[in-house]
Amino acid sequence: MESGKIIELSEDEPFCFDCQSLVPCFNECCRDLNQFLTPYDIVRLKNHFKLSSSDFLKRYTTEHIGPQTGLPVITITPADRFERICPFVTPSGCSVYKNRPSSCRMYPVVRVLSRSREDGKKEIRYALLKENHCRGFEQKRQLTVREWMAGQGLSPYNGMNDLMMDIISLKNQYIPGPLKGDAQQLFYTMCYDIDRLKEVGTVPGLEKIEISDEVQNDDAELLRFGMNYLKNYFLAHQSI
Repeated sequence: MESGKIIELSEDEPFCFDCQSLVPCFNECCRDLNQFLTPYDIVRLKNHFKLSSSDFLKRYTTEHIGPQTGLPVITITPADRFERICPFVTPSGCSVYKNRPSSCRMYPVVRVLSRSREDGKKEIRYALLKENHCRGFEQKRQLTVREWMAGQGLSPYNGMNDLMMDIISLKNQYIPGPLKGDAQQLFYTMCYDIDRLKEVGTVPGLEKIEISDEVQNDDAELLRFGMNYLKNYFLAHQSI
């Protein structure tokens, strides 16, 4: 898919866009994909299909390892390896629409999170990605970035994604080289294969971890538990 024009805009700045079946390019953005999944994306999708995290990951995704960081990265396995079509798209649209990934919800808005090196303050910037194939920008529907994100139900996704960025930042700061072995497996379990935490005795190094029934019965809280565990894990390397 061709690269697009990026236009910076504020959270309350309006733009014209719509995405629905009457737009001529409907479903075109669901092909030629390299679709990354965030930890919260996986929680929503595996529950959509009523699968364990392990089964969902095996059935629908491919794992890659970042060559510089050693961090596991998860992508959707396309239904067609030549056209790289999303396995969840149908002629009538997205079959997992209520639980679609955050990148699908956010498009065409780009959200960039950064932190000040001086005081650690978080800054969020927004931009519009205008790709030539997308006819949604020809529509008359006008709304702001804030309205778009609210309508797309992005609040829980953004919160979890920000937590993930904190973890990656800490990892890069305190363990700058590739993550390997048990540490790599710990990251994979805590971020992606969270149902294994319900059987902690099966995860090397986590035999003594205690997780309340309340957390185990709420996948969003279980993911948050795992990600906070990773934050503390990387922070522990601060003094090593």
